[in-house]
Amino acid sequence: MKVQSKNQRRLSRARKTHAKARISQKPRLIVFRSLKAVYAQIMDDQVGKVLCGTSSLKVKSGLEGAKMVGSEIAKLAKSKKVSEVAFDRNGYQYLGQIKALADAARKGGLKF
Repeated sequence: MKVQSKNQRRLSRARKTHAKARISQKPRLIVFRSLKAVYAQIMDDQVGKVLCGTSSLKVKSGLEGAKMVGSEIAKLAKSKKVSEVAFDRNGYQYLGQIKALADAARKGGLKF
């Protein structure tokens, strides 16, 4: 049995979630998490362009930053007249900052 590193497993999950989100024909809410910040952007795959994006670089980090990014991306999506998205968590597990961002985006009015 082949031993995979943590990053290899994450990338494998990411390939699966990218494919599922693209099949849905909705704009994707893509989440990226680094050690310093959380990034979110909404991309329309049919056009091939990023509609809007935000990050927690200039605000708090951690769960508070993720919540702020989630509410901000929901506001930006409303301004672009996007209400339904496919959530592409980029292979990250659905807990902690990723869950906080998703919950805040749902409270902001996004449906996924």
